[in-house]
Amino acid sequence: MEMRLDYIKVEPEALQTLLKLEGYVKKSGIDHKLLELIKIRASQINGCAYCLDMHTKDARAMGETEQRLYMLNAWREAPFYTEAERAAIALTEAVTKISDAGVPQELYEQVRKHFDEGQFVKLIMAINAINCWNRIAISTGMVPGEYQPAAHK
Repeated sequence: MEMRLDYIKVEPEALQTLLKLEGYVKKSGIDHKLLELIKIRASQINGCAYCLDMHTKDARAMGETEQRLYMLNAWREAPFYTEAERAAIALTEAVTKISDAGVPQELYEQVRKHFDEGQFVKLIMAINAINCWNRIAISTGMVPGEYQPAAHK
């Protein structure tokens, strides 16, 4: 696999724009391990190898367990996630595959049991951010494997 183009060199402002959104998401108050689960689940759905490589490494660096990472693709059948995490993961799937069925009212109500209105907005911003990153990585042919996580506290 070979990278098609380096979008950062071609259009550095594009990266800066997305980094602003990423900064907003990181400062949102949403648990960082949950944000990584969201990023991983969306990347699984989208088939983004680069982002899967990055976010599984980041999650491990934050102390996420191998078991939860391995089971994320089958989260409905795995007992390792909280009800709030399940709601966020279900929302991630719905937003990522929005053309399938939108975001049903029942799912919205399920998510709202665990997250207030502001947190709901922050969740959908996080989901949209990773979907954008996935589409850039896939479109430009970013190659997985070299990413190393920063030290996490």
